[in-house]
Amino acid sequence: MKNQKKSKSPGISRREFLGKTALAATGIMIVPRHVIGGPGYSPPSDKLNIACIGVGGKGRSDTKGVSSENIYALCDVDENELNKTADKYKKAKKYIDFRKMLNENHKSIDAVVISTPDHTHAVAASMAMRMGKHAFVQKPLTHTVREARHLRMLAREMKVITQMGNQGHASEGARLINEWIWAGAIGDVREVHAWTNRPIWAQGIDAPREVPSVPRTLDWNLWLGPAKFRPYHPKYAPFSWRGWLDFGTGALGDMGAHILDQPFWALKLRAPNRVSASSTPFSKDSYPMASTVHLDFPAREGMPAVKFHWYDGGLAPQRPEELEPGRRMGDGDGGVLFVGDKGKLMCGTYGSNPRIIPETKMKEFKRPEKTLKRSPGVYKEWIEAIKTNTQAESNFEYAGLLTEMMLLGNIAMQIQKDNTVLEWDHENMKFTNHDEANAFLDKKYYGGFKLM
Repeated sequence: MKNQKKSKSPGISRREFLGKTALAATGIMIVPRHVIGGPGYSPPSDKLNIACIGVGGKGRSDTKGVSSENIYALCDVDENELNKTADKYKKAKKYIDFRKMLNENHKSIDAVVISTPDHTHAVAASMAMRMGKHAFVQKPLTHTVREARHLRMLAREMKVITQMGNQGHASEGARLINEWIWAGAIGDVREVHAWTNRPIWAQGIDAPREVPSVPRTLDWNLWLGPAKFRPYHPKYAPFSWRGWLDFGTGALGDMGAHILDQPFWALKLRAPNRVSASSTPFSKDSYPMASTVHLDFPAREGMPAVKFHWYDGGLAPQRPEELEPGRRMGDGDGGVLFVGDKGKLMCGTYGSNPRIIPETKMKEFKRPEKTLKRSPGVYKEWIEAIKTNTQAESNFEYAGLLTEMMLLGNIAMQIQKDNTVLEWDHENMKFTNHDEANAFLDKKYYGGFKLM
């Protein structure tokens, strides 16, 4: 959105006054363009110029999500995906390298939407934010703990409006969970179980040895971005990159951003002080097929210490006795079980269908007043926040901490052979009892990419 120059005088010019007076004398009324346009209409001068980085797959729906604004530029390393999306936004400039796009249009772009694989999130977001651009980044926010910390600090420094794309955070269910727990619906919560059916892509395998040809529309070097070079293989792109350590964050990073978000928010969690994990065989090149992660959180803001348990790959917590026979735990993709002193609360993957269990207790529960502001949706919320100079709910201050929590679990998986419970010093960003684990907090960047 471009800054409009303010008139030195609060009134209108003599020419404007005379013109409007003459029109009024003829009975002609001047109606503002936004009124003529009807509800939801935004005149061009009110629209943000948004650049979208990664516009295939989820990036296509992310671009659509912000299309109430002016889609100014599109970028994708696969020209086929780029052109598919560009067909719907004829006026948008097209690029395959986001660095070139930002450098050439830094005076015109107001905000960026980043929907690349995880390993490129931070380098793209940090470059844009350094230029003063507002940022929407798909979940998980980053690939490493250091990157999550970097984006949190950079958002503060640059005073930009940010949002992570974990859409469940904008849901009604998420707000109900908060209001019910804060009202004491199940008493103090001291234990949480969260689970997912992911991965639905290959994990627990070694890197392929075949070297097939790179598709002619794909710039493989740009797809690799800051990752170390390896030959192209369809087992990496365009979909299964989530399972590889160099590119994704596995089931925990993918679905944890949705599922762990509900208890993280409702219980006002910040950083664990201990983390451990166990899993099926770990190839050291891809994440394991199934894992469990355990995190301990200290007491905070009048709430007691919490033991947090994560399950993926088909694993799940023990079925609670309160759940009626034949009733499903969570939903088809996973869920969350809050264990309180006075009862239990269960919800689905995105905070959907929160219920106190058994259902007889849900029916007896007197719901508290709705005190939290409701969201218009993850995209519109971010756009409105930019235009009103407020912050979106899943901003990088919040999302950075949520992301760190998930990535600490991934680190615990990688050093589980030592059967160690890692002690985490959040303030100093280090494990105090395992030097090898600290090496996983950061990564080396290749291909001329870096955090800015």
